[in-house]
Amino acid sequence: MASEMQGAASEHAVGMPQLDFSTWPNQIFWLAVTLIVIYMVLSRVALPRIGAVLAERNGVITNDLAAAEDFKQKAVLADQAYNDALDAARIEAAKIITEAKAAIQKDLDKAIAKADTEIAAKATESEKEIAVIRDSAVKSVTEVATATAGEIVMALGGVADAKAVKSAVAARMKG
Repeated sequence: MASEMQGAASEHAVGMPQLDFSTWPNQIFWLAVTLIVIYMVLSRVALPRIGAVLAERNGVITNDLAAAEDFKQKAVLADQAYNDALDAARIEAAKIITEAKAAIQKDLDKAIAKADTEIAAKATESEKEIAVIRDSAVKSVTEVATATAGEIVMALGGVADAKAVKSAVAARMKG
């Protein structure tokens, strides 16, 4: 039994089959066949599909870049058109403001001229009324002064000559 165990142990002690030198030519042959088959499958099937996908992606990227450049130029043109329209609107607004200010100033000048005319007319009328009131006041003051002077002269014990009192009051009123 011991000899059987030694024989079984020697059969299993060979190690890994890949490292057995007696099977290397067969392994190399199948390795070459497998590599050739893998190369053929990759070169005939997988690589053309990958190449087509890469070419399609490259085309899409190129088209997207061209479209982006086109949109960029359109955006620049739209921005320029917007700025031009904004400048034109500002110029038009300034023109409208200037015209409105001129119209308002014209209306204001007319209103001021009309008000000045009315004020001048009222001032003339007021001056006439003031002159009438002044004349009336002077006449009233003269009458009151004459009567008061006469009464003062009589209160002091003198005889009041009406003509003399009037001339004295008139001389005093003149200054």
